[in-house]
Amino acid sequence: MSKTWLVLKNEFLSAVLRRSFLLTLVLLPLMSFIILLVVSGIQKSSGDANTDALTDFFSPKVESSNLPEGFIDLSGLVKEIPQASQEKLVRFDNEDTAKKAVEAGTISAYYVIEKDFLAEGTILYMRPDYNPLGGMENTGAIETLMANALTDGDIELAYRVQDPLNVKEVSLAATPQRSSSNMLTFFLPYIVTFLFYIVILTSSSLLLNNISTEKQNRMMEILMTSVTPRQMLTGKIIALGFVGLLQTIVWSGSGYLMLLFSGQQFALGDAFKLPPSILIWGIIYFILGYAVYASLMAGVGALVPNLREAGQTTTVVILPLIIPLVFISSLIQAPNSPLSVVLSLFPLTAPVSMMTRLAATTVPFWQTALAAVLIGLTALFLVQSAAKMFRAQNLLSGQSINTKTFFSALFGK
Repeated sequence: MSKTWLVLKNEFLSAVLRRSFLLTLVLLPLMSFIILLVVSGIQKSSGDANTDALTDFFSPKVESSNLPEGFIDLSGLVKEIPQASQEKLVRFDNEDTAKKAVEAGTISAYYVIEKDFLAEGTILYMRPDYNPLGGMENTGAIETLMANALTDGDIELAYRVQDPLNVKEVSLAATPQRSSSNMLTFFLPYIVTFLFYIVILTSSSLLLNNISTEKQNRMMEILMTSVTPRQMLTGKIIALGFVGLLQTIVWSGSGYLMLLFSGQQFALGDAFKLPPSILIWGIIYFILGYAVYASLMAGVGALVPNLREAGQTTTVVILPLIIPLVFISSLIQAPNSPLSVVLSLFPLTAPVSMMTRLAATTVPFWQTALAAVLIGLTALFLVQSAAKMFRAQNLLSGQSINTKTFFSALFGK
């Protein structure tokens, strides 16, 4: 036990006191807070009282021209211009006069309502510039005009034709519900997923780099004369696990504080405040997920002759961790679907998948508990298998590694 503690202490201090680690630990939350303060300042200066400033940062509103638009009615359906569209639309008898009005700067664009509008619904939108994505942002006036024409001037019926449904979701769940139209409904679990993926992967990679370096400079052979493979592996995994846990707590805590702060600054509402329980589950799933992938990385480090040859096997090892990223849309949009449940219960994909589901919806307790148990059992098996690889690493020193050799050693063959 004392030797394990010595290995643990040495590895922890060596990792934490590195300048690169300290910069990464501090700079990422600091930069995020600075960005949040800048966006908050923009919001206050513009006088917004909600999330408009944040929303406009990702999808800014198109500046509508002060000039009206023209239209030529070839269908004969338009009898009058509704009052709501009178300042936005100008009628022209033919296209030549409309073109001259555009050239003179009287109107910004014009519509041509085709003769077969009733049959085809075709309207040509003639603009002086080419803007296929943003050019159709100001078509509300012509839509109101045609809805009014088709309903014989009944303006209330015209508005209902334009917007026939006003569906409001009412959930029986006790937790607050998020609006499907708000971008944060998708991006919040998306951010949680990538943060968790990065933390587990970087923490596990630390162990791979550590073991490969010590093996390459022959330090591993010296250590093996005084400590057993299990003692060395246990000390390294726990030490670098504490390093990753420290990083996770700082990043997650900073993110949670930022979310609370943004809720006050941007009036996000209770639905966008993650429950404190997600922090507890986050720590649990990080520890278990790290134990699984750190053991796999340790096995790779024990078998490869140098760090450069770890690439092929490492890709295979982290592939299950990438699968939740491939299906991230399904995990967020359908968090209780069979695919989402399977990914969150399978031990190699569960750490990331379950955190995505927890950030997107309320997950039954039995699923979170079962996933934790399955990951824990898998971690125990992998730690024992990695220790066996350390016993064999002297025999395999200098030999090239491939995927077949790795999995054969993993299962003790």
